[in-house]
Amino acid sequence: MGSNAAWERQAGASARRGLQEGFKSGFVTLVGRPNAGKSTLLNAIMGKKIAITSSTVQTTRHRFRAVLTRPGFQMIMVDTPGLHKPHDALGEELNVSACKALEDVDVVAFLVDASQPIGRGDEWVAAQLRQSKAGKICVLSKTDLVNADQLSAQRAAAERLGEWDAMVALSSQTGRNVEAFVEEVVFLLPEGPAWFPSDMETDQPLEVMVAEFVREKILRSFSDEVPHAIGVRTEELEYDRKRDLTRIFAVVYVERESQKGIIIGKKGAAIKRIGTEARADLEQLLGTRVYLDLSVKVKKNWRRDATQIRRFGYGEGA
Repeated sequence: MGSNAAWERQAGASARRGLQEGFKSGFVTLVGRPNAGKSTLLNAIMGKKIAITSSTVQTTRHRFRAVLTRPGFQMIMVDTPGLHKPHDALGEELNVSACKALEDVDVVAFLVDASQPIGRGDEWVAAQLRQSKAGKICVLSKTDLVNADQLSAQRAAAERLGEWDAMVALSSQTGRNVEAFVEEVVFLLPEGPAWFPSDMETDQPLEVMVAEFVREKILRSFSDEVPHAIGVRTEELEYDRKRDLTRIFAVVYVERESQKGIIIGKKGAAIKRIGTEARADLEQLLGTRVYLDLSVKVKKNWRRDATQIRRFGYGEGA
């Protein structure tokens, strides 16, 4: 747990412990349109689930960092919300967060979905990158969904989007070329200290990770408008050492009464299913048994209120 500021202080203390000769370290930002596969790639690199994933736009609402430390290098990855044309205050806030992640980084990895035609959205993201002085890698993601001819055509189209220091075609689902991507990033990183302790994997506060794991299950259970109207906040988290049990109380916020009924379901069946699925992930994350209490409340039009958005910790409010 703890804030980003505390994480930065810990980072500074780690860096002051000294610089190893030949050691490389730096920041790489993952950018791209929504559903390009940024969070899935981050999880594949880390070898564990840190970021939530779904096919829903705006799945990633937090800009957070994951740290991969190996002999010879430390790679700090910044996962960002997908860049897109915003339709409300939440969308605008997420775009600001994604664009800020381009500042003061060493490498930018632009993910392009190999299974989807390159369009104006990709061109717009590529245009944002031209201002950056960081090393640039174009990543063709989801290659398990295309054949060789399709991949070749997508590679040619991606090459026209900008000037790249490297291009990697990979599949986070199968693991193909994920390590090749890591190698390309490390090649572009400068020599520097280990900014963070070797056992630190993310700056995500535990309360945020808990809330996100719950929101992921909702995103995967419902379609249409409901997932976008969902916000989740962890109200209480406590560990009972004697029982090796973590008690979690979280609230699911929606914008309308009708949405509340959908999330709860008939006789509470839907919210019970969400809790059961989330608890399985949380027990793996925490390494303890988990008691999860979920309630649902209405907070009207919260996506149009910048103050409410920041209270949820989304975008720059994180």
